[in-house]
Amino acid sequence: MLDTHCIKGYLCKGKSERGFQHADHVGILFCLYDHLKQLKEENIMAYMSEEGYKQLIEELKYLESVERPKIVSAIAEARDKGDLSENAEYDAAKEAQGLLEMKISQLKSTIGDAKIIDTSKMNADTVQILTKVELKNAKTGMKMVYTIVAESEANLKLGKISVNTPIAQGLLGKKVGDVAEITIPQGKISLEVVNISF
Repeated sequence: MLDTHCIKGYLCKGKSERGFQHADHVGILFCLYDHLKQLKEENIMAYMSEEGYKQLIEELKYLESVERPKIVSAIAEARDKGDLSENAEYDAAKEAQGLLEMKISQLKSTIGDAKIIDTSKMNADTVQILTKVELKNAKTGMKMVYTIVAESEANLKLGKISVNTPIAQGLLGKKVGDVAEITIPQGKISLEVVNISF
């Protein structure tokens, strides 16, 4: 059976590192339904930057105009090879199609619920979504900088963390000089807010 974490990774990142030919199709559909429902609930207040919104629009256009036709073509080619009951390529293509359509549906939902934030009308008195926060580990003195963004814009390599992460949740509402006690998988850390900006 295909690992549900693999499926969720595909939906969130747009790719999967495992094949689908040996997957339990029914299990996949149930998992996808539950995950899509969860994503819908999380996106009720999908605040994001204008840049992030435009990126979602571009991703949706790409999936619909490029990836969807590719999968339709792959299904047609696999169907032409004969008996579908023993056609692993056909099964894999159909399951990939299901994943893609779920991804497209989730993107449309996120775009439909999006609330674009105008940072020019916001202040940097407290940590909130789209603020850039300079932090210092109270124990080690190590400094770090994160920008708090919507789930769809998160990119750790660029220092952008999701507003749903424990660190972001612990920082929201904090002011410069405040110390946030945050619980992470490795234990608890104390982070002092050094600076807040946009």
